[in-house]
Amino acid sequence: MTYKETLEYLYSQLPMFHRIGPAAYKANLDNTHALSNHLGNPEKQFKTIHIAGTNGKGSVSNMLASILQEHGMKTGLATSPHLRDFRERIRINGKMIPKIEIAKFVTRHKDFFQTIQPSFFEISIALTFDYFARQKVDIAIIETGLGGRLDSTNIITPELSIITNIGMDHVNLLGDTLDKIAGEKAGIIKYKTPVVIGRDQPEIFQVFSNKAQTLQAPLYKAWEMYCPKGISTSIVAGKPMQNVHFNESGSGEYVVATELMGRYQQENLAAVLSALKILSLNGKISVDPQTIERGLANISKNTGFMGRWQMISKRPRIVCDTAHNVDGVKLVIDQLLNISHKTLRIVFGMVDDKDITNILSLLPVDAQYYFCKPNIPRGLDPAILAKQAAMHGLKGAIFESVSAALKCAKHDASPNDLIYVGGSTFVVAEVV
Repeated sequence: MTYKETLEYLYSQLPMFHRIGPAAYKANLDNTHALSNHLGNPEKQFKTIHIAGTNGKGSVSNMLASILQEHGMKTGLATSPHLRDFRERIRINGKMIPKIEIAKFVTRHKDFFQTIQPSFFEISIALTFDYFARQKVDIAIIETGLGGRLDSTNIITPELSIITNIGMDHVNLLGDTLDKIAGEKAGIIKYKTPVVIGRDQPEIFQVFSNKAQTLQAPLYKAWEMYCPKGISTSIVAGKPMQNVHFNESGSGEYVVATELMGRYQQENLAAVLSALKILSLNGKISVDPQTIERGLANISKNTGFMGRWQMISKRPRIVCDTAHNVDGVKLVIDQLLNISHKTLRIVFGMVDDKDITNILSLLPVDAQYYFCKPNIPRGLDPAILAKQAAMHGLKGAIFESVSAALKCAKHDASPNDLIYVGGSTFVVAEVV
């Protein structure tokens, strides 16, 4: 099979959650174990760090990968979904998996796939583990796809687990309360394996605490190890940087700079720093402060990370962010409203299984809207989105594509306007 034929097979013949939604979700690990056994259990051949959570797991994964790369480790990075290229999901030291590797893998194992009928994600993870094992990575940062307990990545035995935070997302699959969702995410906690909890959420902390106690897993609170005290900005070598000020437990003030400019990164950064400290205290990996600094200053260069509070134009300022649930959108809107601007223009699209009403209730009524549809089957009809938005006092025009909506927003904008592009990962994927 050629690479093009391979992609066609992966996209068109396999159930793919990010295109068709819940119908692609497998509520067990049977296929994942079958694939692993068929491949000789590649996930046991390298060290891993496992990351779950409603929001922030992509940022945490990329920060850690960038830092460990700078530390000189051959570092695998598995994330999802991709924005532009399937190969973004599987990287080693920032380099995407070669096309030939994907084509060879699918060609070699296609007959076996047909006997067990795996999903797109199950094959993607099998490919990831197989590639990392054959390339002999020193460590791999593994981001869950959805949930944790039944996620295809959850056959690894990591050095450490991280759960970033819990919000209401994928409620039809993970549960309709924070407790239930937390229970699913807690499924990545392993026997005697340290786990970092990223956000102080007293109402669900007991879920993690109980699971950790049952499995004798040391549990750490990131907000106590590194308590955020504020942010400032600076320009380093012509690049804007966000300086995050922490109160480090037992050490006093600690300031670290990152090129990721979203204010919400304070919480993610606390989880990353906590994880690194635990790895060091346990004698696993010891990274010096200068290496951490380099890693956080060069995330996009080292890992190809995109789409998180990413500025794609200066005049007018255009910012895009992949926030797509209540928790994420609220943080982004808060930051938007703290930026000086003349008119706020919002290019907005969603997929059809999200919490539309509660997300729309967070959006500012005094902005000009450009409603659009991401180019996937799950994309929400922009006319339906606009009708729902009008019920919240949000007014704007309807566009059949993201590119048409952004083009119009740019045409309407003056140099001092602020344009935000978001609502869905798949909207951002079309502009970065």
